[in-house]
Amino acid sequence: MSPLAPLNGCLPISNLSFLGVCPRRTYLVHLTYEWNMDMMSILVGVLAGLVVGGILVFAVLNAAMKKRSGGILKEAEVQAEALKKEKILQAKEKFLQLKEQHEKEVRERERTVQQAQEKTKQREQQLSRQQQDLSNKEKSMDRLKEDMEQKISGLDRRREETEKMHAKQVNLLENISGLNAEEAKKQMVDSLKDEARTAAMSTIKDIQEEAKLTANKEAKRIVIQTIQRVATEHAVENSVSVFHIENDDVKGRIIGREGRNIRTLEEMTGVEIIVDDTPGAIILSCFDAVRREIARLALHQLVKDGRIHPARIEEVVAKTKKHLEEEIVEVGKRTCIDLGIHGLHAELIRMVGRMKYRSSYGQNLLQHSREVANLSAIMASELGLNPKAAKRAGLLHDIGKVPDEEPELPHALLGLKLAEKFGEKPDVCNAIGAHHDEIEMTTLLSPIVQACDAISGARPGARREATEAYIKRLKDLESLAMSYNGVTKAFAIQAGRELRVMVESERITDAQSDEMSMSIADRIMNEMTYPGQVKITVIREKRSVAVAK
Repeated sequence: MSPLAPLNGCLPISNLSFLGVCPRRTYLVHLTYEWNMDMMSILVGVLAGLVVGGILVFAVLNAAMKKRSGGILKEAEVQAEALKKEKILQAKEKFLQLKEQHEKEVRERERTVQQAQEKTKQREQQLSRQQQDLSNKEKSMDRLKEDMEQKISGLDRRREETEKMHAKQVNLLENISGLNAEEAKKQMVDSLKDEARTAAMSTIKDIQEEAKLTANKEAKRIVIQTIQRVATEHAVENSVSVFHIENDDVKGRIIGREGRNIRTLEEMTGVEIIVDDTPGAIILSCFDAVRREIARLALHQLVKDGRIHPARIEEVVAKTKKHLEEEIVEVGKRTCIDLGIHGLHAELIRMVGRMKYRSSYGQNLLQHSREVANLSAIMASELGLNPKAAKRAGLLHDIGKVPDEEPELPHALLGLKLAEKFGEKPDVCNAIGAHHDEIEMTTLLSPIVQACDAISGARPGARREATEAYIKRLKDLESLAMSYNGVTKAFAIQAGRELRVMVESERITDAQSDEMSMSIADRIMNEMTYPGQVKITVIREKRSVAVAK
């Protein structure tokens, strides 16, 4: 056990001997105890010094902190005062802005109100003026009303007086004539009708006589009307060709990428190519039949070959043009050989070949010219004239319809110039130029060619008119005539160019027959489509039969 154990056990020193402890040993323990007490005192003093020092340090620090906090507070008070002043200034500025905006809005409202007041004043002034005008008009209307009432009363009195006078006059006339008013009125109307009908028919006859003097002008008008009625049909018929294809996939190849192929084809041929939804067909549109034929042949070669691109198109079109020109010349030569015509200029032979690709009113021009040539030769032989010259003139009479350029001349005069240019004889040239009366006929060949031209074009079916349509037109003519009262029979003759109408003599007078012919002609012109002109003849026949016994 440690010597300090008794101390640690809190035993007093006086009890050490009682416990049997050695005095020396007790002294040492006492010294140790004193030493421990001194140490305790020192420790207590040190602790007390530390406490006092801490209190002093705390006091000093507290004083310093108070001093510093006072400075901070003063600084904060200064900053707060500055911030307060700044905020006050901002508030004043905001107040001034709001005040200015408010004053502006107030001024705008005042201006709007002022404008509205001005408009209201103007409207009130306008309304007052209108009211004043209305009052003035009402006053004037009242005056007019009074005047009209006075006039109406005066007119009523006059009407009554007039009726009384009329009744007196009617009674007087009835007593004198022995007829009542209705019978007299009927007789007067009948006489006026007869006079008006007679005057009208005489006027119509005068007009017809005058029209005969101006028949050329009237004929041109009729021709122009006919052209107007059939122009669209013939334009479509003579300017469009159809190229048939087996498969619609070919259309895309013909068009090409971004339309290059079809643009190249149109530029090279001068033909508009229409590729639409029509199955198995491509439309070629152009007034020049030769160009359409070149485009058709080139398309046929391209589709057959399968290689369709711009370079190939240019090559094929160039070859097709050359081949077609050779074919045109060959057709012209073969036609001249068939007809026995010799010595034609090469250019005229080429024009004869071009006739193959030209049509007139649906009639092929080359076939028409061959018919005219043959008919002219036959007619000239019967009349004892030169059949070869007549055949030559008949073949070349429409040569002016196929020139390379298109001058502003009738085809007869243009054909005359071409024939003179290429060395044809004067009688042939005159027949060419006079077959439509463009120039005066000076030789006997001219009327022959003119007559044969009319014969070739006038025969039924020559100008691509279907038989059914031809028969229907004749029946329509006869039905139109039979729709009139008093008609017994109607005959369409001369291929529909003349209509003869038989009427009953008991029901139709001569004046009525004249009126009927004009009425039928007007209906035909307005309701029907026909080539040339139609002559209407109304026949009124009265037969008186007596038997002598």
